[in-house]
Amino acid sequence: MNQFDLKPCALNVIRALSVMCLAAPMIASAQQTTDLGTVGASGNGATAAAPVTEASKAAISQAPLEARSAQSVVSDTFVRDFMAPASDFSQVFQVTPGAFSYSPNGVGQGNSNTTVRGLSDSQYLVTFDGIPFNDTNGVSHHSYVFFPAMEIGGAVVDRSPGSAATIGQATFGGSLNLLSRNLETDKRTSVTGSYGTWNTGMIVLENESGQFGPNGASNLLVNVQQMTSDGYQTYNNQNRRALSAKYQYIVNSDTVVTAFASWMDVRNHQLDAGAPTRAQVAQFGPNYLNSNDPTQSNYFGYNLYNVETGFSYIGVASNLGGGWKLDDKLYSYSYHNQQNIAGAVPVSTPTVPATAAVPANETGIDKLNSYHTTGNLLRVSQDSSLGTLRTGTWLEYANSDRHQYDSNELNGWQDKATPRFSEKYQTTTFQPYVEFEFKVTDDLKITPGVKYAYYLQNYDHLADLKKVGLLGGTYSKTTGVTTGGLGDVKNSISYNDVLPSLDVHYQIQPNWTTYVQAAEGDLIPPTSVFDVPNAKVAQPPKVQKSTTYQIGTVYAANDWNFNANVFHVKLDNSYTCNVDPLDPTTQICVASGTETTQGVELEGTLLLGSGLSIYANGTSGTTKYSNGTWVAGAPKDTETFGLIYTDADWNASVLTKRVGKMYNDGQYTSSYTINPVVLTNMFVNYTIKNPVAYAKKAKVQLAVNNLFDKHNITGIKGSGSDSNPLAGDLITTLPARSVSLTLTADF
Repeated sequence: MNQFDLKPCALNVIRALSVMCLAAPMIASAQQTTDLGTVGASGNGATAAAPVTEASKAAISQAPLEARSAQSVVSDTFVRDFMAPASDFSQVFQVTPGAFSYSPNGVGQGNSNTTVRGLSDSQYLVTFDGIPFNDTNGVSHHSYVFFPAMEIGGAVVDRSPGSAATIGQATFGGSLNLLSRNLETDKRTSVTGSYGTWNTGMIVLENESGQFGPNGASNLLVNVQQMTSDGYQTYNNQNRRALSAKYQYIVNSDTVVTAFASWMDVRNHQLDAGAPTRAQVAQFGPNYLNSNDPTQSNYFGYNLYNVETGFSYIGVASNLGGGWKLDDKLYSYSYHNQQNIAGAVPVSTPTVPATAAVPANETGIDKLNSYHTTGNLLRVSQDSSLGTLRTGTWLEYANSDRHQYDSNELNGWQDKATPRFSEKYQTTTFQPYVEFEFKVTDDLKITPGVKYAYYLQNYDHLADLKKVGLLGGTYSKTTGVTTGGLGDVKNSISYNDVLPSLDVHYQIQPNWTTYVQAAEGDLIPPTSVFDVPNAKVAQPPKVQKSTTYQIGTVYAANDWNFNANVFHVKLDNSYTCNVDPLDPTTQICVASGTETTQGVELEGTLLLGSGLSIYANGTSGTTKYSNGTWVAGAPKDTETFGLIYTDADWNASVLTKRVGKMYNDGQYTSSYTINPVVLTNMFVNYTIKNPVAYAKKAKVQLAVNNLFDKHNITGIKGSGSDSNPLAGDLITTLPARSVSLTLTADF
């Protein structure tokens, strides 16, 4: 076992806690009673408040006047009215500056990784009600297996590491903070039916209890839904079932208890490659993925994908008196992804009976990625005449199990004894933080803060064929059994760093504010660091760091609002691992470069009158490595333009997103150019009050994604180039136009 000295970690923890202990009594004077409120509306250091003007009511995304960094608040109206009902959470972020994503199988029909300011998934946080959630082998996210659109009540996107109060394993590039639905005071039962392109059907039952029980102290919202679809891609049908419930109990005027739970089960036939080759697109069309030919490895019956997830928390928000407030959440979430992937099936064999002997090259893969995470997030604040203290701790433990076994898809998916790889690992995360918002004047506030981040990972790798190796054993190709050698190898590693932040917020006028921010974020290395022969890493990589500087302003008039910021972010973004020249059985990982992203962002809403408004945003800048080459997947610019209409019964929008030119290059080459993509969606909603005697209202929604039926290439994976395109390159494109008609009746 590789051991690492934990003494410096313990000393740093003590230092961070000492700072908190010293800070509290210094500002405990001049205490005052405050109203009950959560500690940061998004629960993750972001601010969800927004100016109450006519323009702000119409805005689908806007920055709050209280913003201390580059933020956009996405409204619940946008989620309810301007997203297809089958959407996943990635669509919530699409409208905000610098953000975009694509789902090749159609909206809500597959994973959509969001890019923000040129940074890809795994380089930023995603949270739900302030609780960060992510894969444990790398800080990545799966948009269509957690929180479907109808469970979401909006979002707060912070394009910065945030303040010290922003917790998570990837504050590196910002935080995308989903919010749960708001509970309603009146009782309601809703039935939703939706049908559209690719035989996409969805039914949703929702019950809002309204306030009930003694003094109306309880409230419960339950949502049950199922979505089925053939999908845009051939033979990649979807079956998604989901259930969520949110309960709130008002203990008294100072304390509220909230409980939330959700569950999802997704099944489809996603091919492991995820995309067709250039040759297949040329022969069969851009929607080709799976075949119905059992002699081919992409036969849909050999590629089975089943993901089950759960997410729950119980939270207490309380006004403790004397200016003190508490917000504590105990949570748990899980992810179980079981895939069965086809191997090479001989084309000469039209059918093979399940009982027949199967050659070795007819072997598929049994693939599992699962984890269960529990944690607690404690936030405490105290208001005084000097300002506001915010402090707290985040503690989390995740237990993970991942494996791949050669498996016979033609004979009941029987696994061989020796895995391609099999690993179990545990991740413990501890982050205490403290910040103090000094109230210099009523208009000027300065907030310094510091957070200590500590991560501990313990690994157990079985002897395998692909990662750590046989560990001295001997493998029999005939039996698939390994004899001799070590059965497994264990490792332990810890990462720790101190992350400071500083922001200045100034209120120029009641409806005009400005801010300056400097903050550091981090990103822990993926667990693949130890996926090397003998799992020996003499010099593991360090935590990757980001340093952000930005200045911005927010203005909110009655007929228009506007926000802008200029940003400069330096990212220690990469490292390489190579064989130790002094020990060929050991790896050494060293830093290999930095990345800088910088530019300007604009966002605003303008009321035109008669129910019409315009929303627009734009991001322009550069995202380059230290040698001057562009970062893969980072566009030079993005723009959003929306025309929105709202009156008593109708609301509609036409939203266009343009993503500028980008490259799929490696760090030192530019192999393929991805030309600009323009995607337009249209939504029309009509609400009928009291359509029949027993119904309160009915809502009809027409949703059209990819209105102009574009088929742009959105990604190319391969070793070719613009001048030398290869038939084996994997090609992803925009899915074709899709239309859905939805009816919701409230009783």
